[in-house]
Amino acid sequence: MQAASVEIIEVNKFYGPFQALKDVDLTIPPGQVTCIIGPSGSGKSTLLRCINFLEEYDSGEIRIDGELIGYETPGRKMRARRLREMRCSIGMVFQQFNLWPHMTARGNVAEGLIRVRGMNRAEAGERAAEALTKVGLADKMDSHPVRLSGGQQQRVAIARAIAMEPRLMLFDEPTSALDPELVGEVLNVMKALAAEGMTMAVVTHEMGFAAHVADRVAFMDKGELVAADTPSRILHQPDDPRMRAFLRTYHERNSF
Repeated sequence: MQAASVEIIEVNKFYGPFQALKDVDLTIPPGQVTCIIGPSGSGKSTLLRCINFLEEYDSGEIRIDGELIGYETPGRKMRARRLREMRCSIGMVFQQFNLWPHMTARGNVAEGLIRVRGMNRAEAGERAAEALTKVGLADKMDSHPVRLSGGQQQRVAIARAIAMEPRLMLFDEPTSALDPELVGEVLNVMKALAAEGMTMAVVTHEMGFAAHVADRVAFMDKGELVAADTPSRILHQPDDPRMRAFLRTYHERNSF
């Protein structure tokens, strides 16, 4: 499936008097990976949720392949059916796995295909098996979440998203709930998706992933997009004091 492009144009988001996003402008070309980094509370996850219209933005535009998402025209909301259709081409993976505990890994992946895509159970099960194999869980298809490690559960969540054959993948801190020894297995799956040419927006604190996999890194602070450039430029040659302070703190706690 052809990779999608994303255009974010002067987007603002308010929660009452608090402005979470301030005139954010960002473009993600088809087939590229953009990592979004910054301090806690800088608006990273809010921006990601606005791309999928899980959060309504108050002004500006977000376009997927040139088409507004969430609105028919600026200020006029999109019909629910059309929004569902657009979301079918957008996969999203959250910090928490959100798996059905009473379903096997295969059942968790197949359920969306049955409910959203209208597949019959046999066809959905076959597609789910393919997706689970792709993320390295061919031997865990009949396991329930309680029998899976955190990294395996997150890979099931990724399989659930890619089984829908999205053109855009959104990852919101997908490794933050994992023990350190389990982070690598999830990042490896994400690297493989990037290598296949999937358009990806990744909110992350994994600077190694941003440095070595991303095409661009966007730095946010207090709702503003401070800079978006190559990983080398943002991570190793930051020219904004806020970026330097953020990276200095990171280096004091980690290395990459």
